[in-house]
This record gives sequence, C-alpha cells and structure tokens, in this order.
Amino acid sequence: MPRVAILGGGLAGLACAAALGGDGFDVDLYEARPFLGGRATSYPLPASEAGEVIDNCQHILLRCCVNLLDFYRRLGVTQSIHFHREFYFIEPGGRTSLFKSGVLPAPLHFAESFAKLRFLGIADKIAVGRALLALRSERLSRNDLDRVTMLEWLREKRQTPLAIERFWRQVLVSAINEEPDRMAASHGFQVFWLGFLAGSNTYEMGIPAVPLAELYGDAAWARFSSVRIHERAAVESIAVEGAEVTGVVAAGERVTADAYVSALPFEKLAPLAPSLDVQWGAFSHSPITGIHLWFDRPVTGLPHGTLLDRTIQWFFNKDAGRYLMLVVSASRSLTEMPRQQVIDLAVKELGEFLPAVRAAAVVKAHVVKEVRATFSAATNLEAVRPPAPTRYANFFLAGDWTRSGWPATMEGAVRSGYLAAESVASHSGAPKKYCLADIA
Repeated sequence: MPRVAILGGGLAGLACAAALGGDGFDVDLYEARPFLGGRATSYPLPASEAGEVIDNCQHILLRCCVNLLDFYRRLGVTQSIHFHREFYFIEPGGRTSLFKSGVLPAPLHFAESFAKLRFLGIADKIAVGRALLALRSERLSRNDLDRVTMLEWLREKRQTPLAIERFWRQVLVSAINEEPDRMAASHGFQVFWLGFLAGSNTYEMGIPAVPLAELYGDAAWARFSSVRIHERAAVESIAVEGAEVTGVVAAGERVTADAYVSALPFEKLAPLAPSLDVQWGAFSHSPITGIHLWFDRPVTGLPHGTLLDRTIQWFFNKDAGRYLMLVVSASRSLTEMPRQQVIDLAVKELGEFLPAVRAAAVVKAHVVKEVRATFSAATNLEAVRPPAPTRYANFFLAGDWTRSGWPATMEGAVRSGYLAAESVASHSGAPKKYCLADIA
C-alpha cells in the first residue's frame, strides 16, 4: 500500500491516520509533543505527587457529531463517552432551570422544558421561538449568512437583550468559541439546526469519562498494524520540487512518502509552506481558558452546569463535587489576567451559583490558557478556508481551520482528517469515502 506521512497528531491528523490505517495504508504520523490530541488532550498535573492527570480543558461533543463518534468507534473507545440529556442553566443566586427533550417529536421536542425555563420571560421566549422558526426556514434560502454576524441576524429577528445574552450567546460562545458580534451567522445556524432542531436527541452532550489522551493511547493504536506514531518529532521543513512534495524533515531526519498530509495549525504550517495558495492573513485565533479547582469538601451534586450573566460559563463535576473544571470560551478578558486573579474571580463567581463553595476551602487550583485554542469563526472566512487538495499533487491539508464544513470543533477537526484521507485515497488510485454526511 502507498506510504503516507501525516504531520501533526491533533484530532485531524489522528482521524486521517485511523481512516487510512484502517484500509491498510502505510502511515507514519509525526507529532512534536510527547502526547497526542493537540488542543484536546491531557497531561500530568505539574508538581502533582499523586501523578494526577488533567485535561487541558473540558471538551464535549453532541450526538450530531457523527464523524467524531465514528472516529471513537474506529479507536474502540466509544464506551468511554458518557452522554447526558439534561442541561442545567443556573442563575446568580442558585436558581436552576432544567432543559431537556420531551415527548414531542423534533423540532418541538424542547417545547415542554423551554416553556418552564425560569431565566427567560414570556417576551424573551416568544422572541426565541420566532427566531428558531426563521432559522429553520432561512438556513437554506439565504446566501449571506457568512457575511453577517450572528448578532446582526439576531437583532434583525428582534431578539430581546435577555434572550440574546442568556440563551443565544450562552449556547453559541460555548459551541463555537467566539462572540456573536464576531461570529459568522452561518456557524450559529449550524449549531442550532444540527444540535437543537434536526433531531430529538442530537443535543445530548457526550463527556469523556477518562482523560482525553487515554482515548488515543497505545491500546487504541494497537488496532492499526500499519500506523506508526512518532512523538517528540517536530516537523522542521517541507521540501518541494516542481509540482510535488519530495520529503519532510522531522526530528532532524528526512522522511519520504508517496503522499503527505499536513494536520498542523495554520500558524505553524505558514512558515513551512509559504507557497501554498492560502490567505494566511485571513485567519486569527480565539482563546479558551480552563480553570481547575479542588475543594476540601463537595460543593455540588450536579454533573455540570451552565452559568448565566458571569465570566465563567460552565462547570463540570469531575470528582464527586470536590473537583470542578470551569470553562470560559472566547476568553479574551482573561488572557492577560494574572493566574491568581483568574482563580479568585472563578471562586468568587462560582460561589454565586453554588452556595457550598462559600464555605469550602480551595485545596489547589490550576489555570490553562489556550490562547490559540481555535480559529476565530469570523465573517467572510468560509470562502478562504482551504480544501484538502493543494497545488502540490501529493500534499493535502487537514485541520479544523480548513474547509471541513464545520466551525473549529472536534467534529470539524475529524471531518477535515477524513476529507484529507479521501484525497490521499483518490491520489493513490483507490477512491474511498470516509467523511459521513451530517444528520440533516
């Protein structure tokens, strides 16, 4: 079988390797770091005497993420993903509203719980319902959704300030890692259509029950006899002659293959392959901050919660209420804030939602700032996101920033890896289909 070199061991590269390796391609994957998963990974807590492993940030999926679920199936780890069908919206003061699917069929499956939400008033709910109906009808009829922001569209649909802040923004910022006034409406449409309207269970949230890196560990890759993983092997250069790539240098050694797939982030690929037809300057980043807090006692019995009207957007219960992981998406306000100030803010805000926090002591804390967490899902970007094929016949692109059809999510990364694998298979003369179609 043809030999393929994959550059980068994030989800895009791993998905490409799993797809091609499953069909017997001879695959070598090169990752600069000593672990796999890219921005969706885990590592030992610094200075932890117990060797505790933490995720860099909580990563979740929805049942509409069909390619990510397929990737987990290929690795044999689907049993490690636990799905939740109830969402807890919590207001300052602790009042909690439950959001879940009911007995009615889609797209009315949320009608019962939506009517009971206490953090929105009647006028807010009527506005949201009107906009959801418009979204359902306009998702295929409008051709300007990449040119207008989601906030512009919401204002066009006469959404109330409370509906925008507590419903639309709360969901969208967490899902896409960008603010509604920066985000192309096309991405917001996709989240609400696939996650909320297309099916009665597509919104269900999957949370890994093991550290993220364990999902892509040695046991998973033992299923692929033709895939070799090379860690601590940073790509240093890419050699080109004429219309083809002739080799790469990784960890100081020259590597040759029949086909090459770059699954590197755009900021790392640009200096290695400046001649590619990519508008590098069109891409920018949006940050995510993860805050890990360990308390001396349980502070909640909820599995997770989305927190309204404050900086902290989500908490996830990682250990019987004693260890919570907090998430702030599009966290530009925190990137320059000192570590202790971030921790103090998190504890103060969390105490507004979970009263037990105010009586508990913080045993330890850890802050992870992913300044380059995702690309910013800005307007006018879709047309310049590059497809998998490039000007070089044997060189292909993957990564959540490429033209995957999804925003910067784990699903988008896996889709891009599968699309690159399809391009490699076609280049080898044996076309294959790996990328699964969206559910609707």
